[in-house]
Amino acid sequence: MQMNNLAELLYQWRNQPQKILYRQYQEGAWRDHNADSLLHLVGRWQAAYRNAGLQAGDRVALCMKNGIYWVAADLAALASGLVVVPLYADDNAENQAWCIENSGAKLLVADHLRFLSHFQSHLGHLPTIVLVRGEAVTPVVALDAWLPEDGPLTIIEQPGETLATIVYTSGTMGRPKGVMLSHANILANLEGILDAYEVYENDSLLSVLPLSHMFERTGGYYLPLKAGAVVTYCRGINELASDLVEQQPTIVMAVPRLFERMLARIEERIKSSPLKRWLFFSAARAGWRRFRGEVRWHDGLVLHSFYPLIAKPLAARLGGRIRKAVMGGAALDQRVAQTFIGLGVPLLQGYGLTEAAPVVAVNREDNNDPASVGEPLPNVECRLSEQSELLVRGPNVMLGYWDNDEATQKIIDAEGWLNTGDVVEIREKRIYIRGRSKNILVLSNGEKIAPEDIEAAVARDAAFDQVMVAGEGRPYLVLLAVSREGDEQALLRRVNAQMRHLPRYARIRRVIRLDEPWSVENGLLTPTLKIRRAAILDRYREKIEAVYAEPKV
Repeated sequence: MQMNNLAELLYQWRNQPQKILYRQYQEGAWRDHNADSLLHLVGRWQAAYRNAGLQAGDRVALCMKNGIYWVAADLAALASGLVVVPLYADDNAENQAWCIENSGAKLLVADHLRFLSHFQSHLGHLPTIVLVRGEAVTPVVALDAWLPEDGPLTIIEQPGETLATIVYTSGTMGRPKGVMLSHANILANLEGILDAYEVYENDSLLSVLPLSHMFERTGGYYLPLKAGAVVTYCRGINELASDLVEQQPTIVMAVPRLFERMLARIEERIKSSPLKRWLFFSAARAGWRRFRGEVRWHDGLVLHSFYPLIAKPLAARLGGRIRKAVMGGAALDQRVAQTFIGLGVPLLQGYGLTEAAPVVAVNREDNNDPASVGEPLPNVECRLSEQSELLVRGPNVMLGYWDNDEATQKIIDAEGWLNTGDVVEIREKRIYIRGRSKNILVLSNGEKIAPEDIEAAVARDAAFDQVMVAGEGRPYLVLLAVSREGDEQALLRRVNAQMRHLPRYARIRRVIRLDEPWSVENGLLTPTLKIRRAAILDRYREKIEAVYAEPKV
């Protein structure tokens, strides 16, 4: 069946009313939501939008934690021809307000009132605000009062190229750009993903990443809804371990940081026992060589003796049924990949960007090289620019940037090729990421940050002579700073005072103060007085590693 509206992903299950589609922890217990109850809930949301006077093309901003209300609000808006603007629930007020203002959203659905006063003082036109949880205060409307008791779901007729969502990307700093994705863009991406690997009706996914992130929205929401798989919403990062064991998912969409943390906890527990450490990593190495088809004579002894004693408990910690864990949003550390794959956890690294709806490439289960991001999806074309940057073309490539034709023309050429800005190699159809143009840093949670914008903001404070941001693949950013100020905590306060306009994930967590100025003579500046990033990272590697090795407070 040809679909032109993402809401049809739900409507297709109308003849299987008892089919379980979602599971969420509510009022002290896990609650299942079947197709019939969800269709009814989405119809109520659609009636509420209609009662609010919203018309096709109007923008609706969603600022909520993952859950059934996010799904209902989204599907009802899409069915009505409205445009969804997802916002990170934990982002700072100024960034959220700017996205609301820039998109011209007429309605905001939010979990909390934390930033109401900021919105009232910074938005030129305050949209209608619906509060999902808690007691509302004027001018906010409580969801219970706003949502009617009934309303049949109807899906408007429209071309697939109709704008579905504006997603503000963190790909560059300063002000974010609104990526315009059509229904057809996302539906094409779903088809490409399903051609690359199967998702079955009896699969169960655990939703961990925020739905405001396109990786989770496409791969962890629309994809299972299309396939008819069950999605369980994780209660929170603190409950992730227990939710994995209780819910026993077969598929997890995650950023590499999830498995980095898991391995770090395992290493912490076994570090006091040299024998346990040797057994664990001997089993992982033997399993990795078996995966690669490079088994050595002594691997047989390991695999048939204590390997099961290591691999089975690890699988149990993930629920015991994981058949694939798809990694995206940031580079997968090869040590982490080889350890988990060696112990039987099938990690599949993929690659994408919001502008491509978002998946471009992914490793296949029968052809998995975690050093690469896999082969392109069947309906995506890839080639290299003269600078070895990855160019992408296909039905999943965005319509453009919202209200920013100049930026659109810079990234998409006349033939429809999207310049990802990532420097890559392509060998035997696989894509290998080698670097990023314009020095973009990618944190381990997938957020992308242009260090130059932070450095320019910090440099406005005279306490800093020279600065450079570090944090590629790390959980947070640190700042290397040549300064006469001796107190690093004082410097940190001054740094973040200059960064109030930036998103929360761009904040500096530690300052490493340095005495030695960077110069052409010591090799840390170019002849044109630009900083040599690689040289500075190499010079101060020990200091940087020491900071990240400190216990998290």
